[in-house]
Amino acid sequence: MLEPIELIVHPSQFPAAVQEELLRSLRTRAINHKFHYDSYKQTQKWLALHNAFSPARNDPDCARIYDEAFRAAASECSGKAVHLIGLGCGGGQKEARLLELLSPRASELTFTPMDVSAAMVLVAASAARPVVKASPGIVADLSVATDLGELLDSQSRHRLGRVFTFFGMIPNFEPDMILAKLAELVRAGDTLLFSANLAPGADYRRGVERVRPLYENELTNDWLLTFLVELGIEASDGELKWTIEGERFLRLAPYFEFKQERSLAIYGEKFSFKPGDEVRLFFSYRYQPAMISELLSRCGLAVRQQWITKSEEEGVFLCRRA
Repeated sequence: MLEPIELIVHPSQFPAAVQEELLRSLRTRAINHKFHYDSYKQTQKWLALHNAFSPARNDPDCARIYDEAFRAAASECSGKAVHLIGLGCGGGQKEARLLELLSPRASELTFTPMDVSAAMVLVAASAARPVVKASPGIVADLSVATDLGELLDSQSRHRLGRVFTFFGMIPNFEPDMILAKLAELVRAGDTLLFSANLAPGADYRRGVERVRPLYENELTNDWLLTFLVELGIEASDGELKWTIEGERFLRLAPYFEFKQERSLAIYGEKFSFKPGDEVRLFFSYRYQPAMISELLSRCGLAVRQQWITKSEEEGVFLCRRA
C-alpha cells in the first residue's frame, strides 16, 4: 500500500482567496490561468494535451537538451546534500528525470513539488517516488504569494544546496512580474533550471505563427473550454478564437466570443454576457533566447549555460544570481 502524500496548502490557495480571484477574473474578463488546472478532469485533459503536443514528449532533441541540462546541474551537486524544488511542477516528469541523475551524486536528496493545482502536486510527488520520497508538496499561487521564500527556507536545512526548476511557466505570466517573484526565491549559491517555449527562426513574428498549431487545436480548445462548461457556460454559447498579440514580446491568446446571451450567478455575484462580448481564457508568450537572457538579467539572474533544440522551439537555461 502506498504511503499518503502530505500537502501544505498556502493561504494563496485557501478557498476565500481562490473565490476572490475567480470573481476578479470574471469581472475583468481575463481568466487567471490557474483555473484551467483546478479540477482533476482539467488536470487529466492537460496531461493528455501535454503528451500530444509538448516538444519534451515528441521531439527527441528536446529530451536531449533537458538531459544535458540535468547532467550539468547534477555535476555541480556532486557530493552535496541537495534540495530540488519544482516551481510549477506540473506532472513532474522532468523533475523525476533530474532526480534520477542527482540521486547517485548527491549525499542526500530532498524534493519539494509546488504547483497551483493540488492534483498536479500529487502527480509530481508520485512520479518522483521511485527515486525519493517527496517532502510535503506545496499548493500555492506563485503569482500572489509573498512569503514562499520563508516557507521554502523552513524546508531546506542550511547545509542543503538548492536546485530550482521552472519549466514551462514563463509563457503564462507577464514576464517582469513572474521573474521578479522568481528572483526573490533564488539566493546566491542556488541553481535555477529554467525552460522557455521559443519562436523559431530569425523572423520573430513568423516564428510565432509557425508554432500556432501547437495551441490552436482540438485538444487545447477542449481543455480550455472545460473551465467555462464547469462554470455553467455551454460551449455552444460562443466560439473560441485565437490571435497573436503584443509588441515587444508576442503571445498567442484564445478569446471566447459569445454568440448568445448567458447569465451566471457566482458566489452571489451576477455576470451577464451579450453577443459579441469576449473573455480571454489564456495566453502563452513565445520568446527568443536573447529575450530570455534580457528578461532574467533585469532581475539579477544570469544565464550560465543554455541548450536550444535544433527546431529552435524549446530552450533550457542554467542560471545563477548575477
